[in-house]
Amino acid sequence: MGIRIIGTGKYVPPKVLTNHDLEKMVETNDEWIRSRTGIIERRIVEGDIAASDLATEASKIAIEKAGLKPEDIDAIICATITPDMVFPATAYLIADKLGIKRPGFDLNAACSGFVYSSALAYSMLKTGIFKNILVIGSEVLSKIVDWQDRNTCVLFGDGAGAAIYTIDNSESDILAIELGGDGGCADLLYMPAGGSKMPASEETVKNRLHFIKMNGRETFKMAVRMMTESVEKVIQKANIKKEDIKLVIPHQANIRIIDAIAEYLGVRREEKVFVNLDKYGNTSAASIPIALDEAISQGKINRGDIVILVAFGGGFSWGAIALRY
Repeated sequence: MGIRIIGTGKYVPPKVLTNHDLEKMVETNDEWIRSRTGIIERRIVEGDIAASDLATEASKIAIEKAGLKPEDIDAIICATITPDMVFPATAYLIADKLGIKRPGFDLNAACSGFVYSSALAYSMLKTGIFKNILVIGSEVLSKIVDWQDRNTCVLFGDGAGAAIYTIDNSESDILAIELGGDGGCADLLYMPAGGSKMPASEETVKNRLHFIKMNGRETFKMAVRMMTESVEKVIQKANIKKEDIKLVIPHQANIRIIDAIAEYLGVRREEKVFVNLDKYGNTSAASIPIALDEAISQGKINRGDIVILVAFGGGFSWGAIALRY
């Protein structure tokens, strides 16, 4: 019995924020952002739109593509660092908006969230707990970005992606999983306030501690090393060769990190590595499922193809999955 993705979906807000728009907000420019990140524009929510709203829209599309009804979903895993609220879990709010009552939970592994969630879905399907699991990455990072910090505000965007995993007797399967983490690097990419260690107060708000803080140089170096190592290890675990891979779908954080993966594979980026970073920026846990849906829709992945999903995020967390689509 194999694990198969039977439906994917994505949803991004209609509002586009370009690099030229950012030039009017902070001291930066389009050329600087493009050359260092590869980002041209990103999507931003408006008003009170929350992670559950984006996730629900992406989920509806995934369910329809899978030929299922909402009631066919047995459980929901929502990967997010921007939940609607601390509790209840955003997964339950999504289930309610889909009109179903199902078990679920949120998973916080930052940008690696979809990879971690997919690994958990695999485990639960293989043990027979559920048959159809809806895995979502959904983020509204614009609400935790400091729009006065030119080093971080240019990087992030909002969006959601979803995939439905099922267990059946097809040839599709997850071939190998590689997960890693290092809590000793937590203060290189984090949001200091808002948790039990530093609850919201007049002081935390005044000091802008409810926004993303990042040591860009160190995060970049670790991301390059751990994402390439994760690809290498998952290839070995799956007992496949580089030439067997049809497509690598990396977390969309920085074009230079993505180029390092292509260099490791010994291919031109355009040949085997999917990129949509230019359109959406870094959408954290949503970036891989959004890219996965677009790759399938564009015919870059067909049944039987071997695909690598690889991510790196706050924690630090990282991981890769080799799957036969």
